[in-house]
Amino acid sequence: MLNIKQESVQREYTDDIFVGYRYFETIPGAKDKVSYPFGFGLSYTAFDISKESFCVSEDRIEVKVKVTNTGDRAGKEVVMLYYGAPQGVLGKASRELADFAKTKLLASGESEVLTLSVKIADMASYDDEGAISKSCWILEKGTYNFYLGNCVRCAKKLEETYEVSEDTVTEKLSQKVAPSKLTERLLADGTMKKAHNVPEHERCSILPGLKYAETEAAVPSERAMPIRKILGDGRIMFEDVATGKNTLEEFMAQLSIDDLIHLVGGQPNKGLANTFGFGNMPEYGVPNVSTADGPAGYRVAPGLGVYTTAWPCATMLACSFNTDLATRIGHAAALEVKENNIGVWLSPAVNIHRTPMCGRNFEYYSEDPVVSGKMGIALVKGVQSENIGAT
Repeated sequence: MLNIKQESVQREYTDDIFVGYRYFETIPGAKDKVSYPFGFGLSYTAFDISKESFCVSEDRIEVKVKVTNTGDRAGKEVVMLYYGAPQGVLGKASRELADFAKTKLLASGESEVLTLSVKIADMASYDDEGAISKSCWILEKGTYNFYLGNCVRCAKKLEETYEVSEDTVTEKLSQKVAPSKLTERLLADGTMKKAHNVPEHERCSILPGLKYAETEAAVPSERAMPIRKILGDGRIMFEDVATGKNTLEEFMAQLSIDDLIHLVGGQPNKGLANTFGFGNMPEYGVPNVSTADGPAGYRVAPGLGVYTTAWPCATMLACSFNTDLATRIGHAAALEVKENNIGVWLSPAVNIHRTPMCGRNFEYYSEDPVVSGKMGIALVKGVQSENIGAT
């Protein structure tokens, strides 16, 4: 009999901003480890990608791209716009995705012009330690380069650049959840830097106006009172908001902290729902709103004999770079959710693929935040088109 001693191993998030292709394209010597660079894909035809125009406005850079099918078969192509910010003192990935777009189905010889853009402020870096200005998003001075192509490694450098003459704060924030136990963090040259830690007691401040039960007693719940005894007592009912008699702000203002906790707390689901719900406040006319998993398709409670569609998982959907397709899937899934009297679909999941070892990567779109964000937004638009909630 083997006596195996299990030891917990604490692993730190020392990779900092260098996650996914931002690591492999930046850290010296890491490129050689990549067989298929970010965005790599195959087609039954071939395409020519050429820049049509490069325009800089007050707050945005816009690039028009002409895509031509130069092969013998019909097909679609993805175009990606990357930027490379100056390293400066904050440190940057050598390339970061700014935008992407996908063509329609192009016949042999057919062309389409796509427009890709990036907000200038979105190229800023966050200064968490105060190297320039603490807790600020900053456009560091220097030259910003741009790359255009169908993958991070294939993207060609454009002749146009964007110049920033001096360090510019684009947004001022304040420190909240700062690291307190991180020993080091990765730099763009592959070396490690000692991390700046914040004492535990300084990490978070109490939200303004928040009071605890020990200092102020919560209003006793009337949840057990028969509805007939509490109607007509001057309170605002949820239906009054729906009809426009009162605003949502007025409705929420009358609720105690205890009410608010109950409103968003896990309520028992009914019917086909396989997860917890929320709401369930009959004294205010709020129904029990049921929810259901999951990101790869609406899932019902087992053993009920009800079947739903299993959609391609988020990672595969993101590999299409097709936001229109994500919207159509969101709409189709919402129809099933509504058909089964569920109010909220627990989708999308937008965690970043930090490591291939993550066992739930299939629920998440990408290692890139732009792809994850645009695909997630597209799915939500489809879900909400049927008045179903997405979370």
